[in-house]
Amino acid sequence: MIEIQVFKTEYSDFDLNYFQSVVSHLIKEENKEEGDLTLIFCSDEYLLEINNKHLNHDYYTDIITFDYSQKKNISGDLFISIDRVKENAKEFSVPFLNELSRVVVHGVLHLCGYNDKTEEEKKQMRKLENKYLKNFF
Repeated sequence: MIEIQVFKTEYSDFDLNYFQSVVSHLIKEENKEEGDLTLIFCSDEYLLEINNKHLNHDYYTDIITFDYSQKKNISGDLFISIDRVKENAKEFSVPFLNELSRVVVHGVLHLCGYNDKTEEEKKQMRKLENKYLKNFF
C-alpha cells in the first residue's frame, strides 16, 4: 500500500494520486512487489531535523529514504523536501513536477536496490531515472 502524507509544507502544485501511480508502475517494472510505502512531503527544516537525528548530517537535502524492503517486497519511507525540490527545479531550469517526479523515482530506485555512491552507480541511476520519467511524461 502506498500512503502519501504532507507535513509542514504547501503542496498545491501537484496531484498526490499521480505519485501513487508512478511508484506502483516503477515497482512493477522492476519485477518487485509493492509493500508498505509512505511518501512524506515536508519542508526543508523538517527534513534537516530528520537528517540530523537519524544520519548525523547537518545539511539540506531533497530526499531521505528509509528502506524496510525484504527481498522482492518494496517497503520504506521517502521523506521529500518540497522546498529543496522547488529550489532544484529553478537551479536546473526544469518544471517543478518534473523535478519532484525525479526525486520520487530516485528514492524508489534506492528501495529497489540501486545505489549511487560510485560514478558508475550514479550513471546507472540517472539512466533508470530518465527511463522511468520518459514513461510518465
